[in-house]
Amino acid sequence: MIINLGSKNPVKIKALEEVIKEYPILANALVNAFEVSSGISRQPKSFDETIEGAYTRAVRAFTNCAYSFGIEGGLVDITAIGEDYSNLTACVVYDGKKYFLGLSSGFQVPQKVSDMIRNEGLELDEAVKVSGITSHSRIGYTDGGFVGLLTKGRVTRKDYIKQAIRMALIGIENPELY
Repeated sequence: MIINLGSKNPVKIKALEEVIKEYPILANALVNAFEVSSGISRQPKSFDETIEGAYTRAVRAFTNCAYSFGIEGGLVDITAIGEDYSNLTACVVYDGKKYFLGLSSGFQVPQKVSDMIRNEGLELDEAVKVSGITSHSRIGYTDGGFVGLLTKGRVTRKDYIKQAIRMALIGIENPELY
């Protein structure tokens, strides 16, 4: 079986390869990674835009495979309790006909980082570096990611992505319900 991933981000690739080993139907699948456009802004800033990016990546990666996966990290405005963003990851699995959506848990982005994103138009990775939280220019390409820094390694970006993948695979494991 072949599975395609609509990203060449090494953390997304590792997360997908590790998760599929947990599922008998997918355990022997070969993962191919493709750089595809998400069709959205470089920094998604809404729930819908994040899901749209994951969906578009999955659809664009679907070629000569059983399933394709699109994974997109994004921000959700949480103005109901302040001017911050929350960060989450969406995963869409596409089988050529149907799509299955999964989401990670979310975390509140620190105020100074949210302000830089909102007021200066920076992406999350850029804002985290400019704010002095890390020296990494692409923290989202590290296993720990920003969430790993904030949780002192208790939850990593890879964990976060794996959670979204597992949630999306609910539909694959329960086809009679979806």
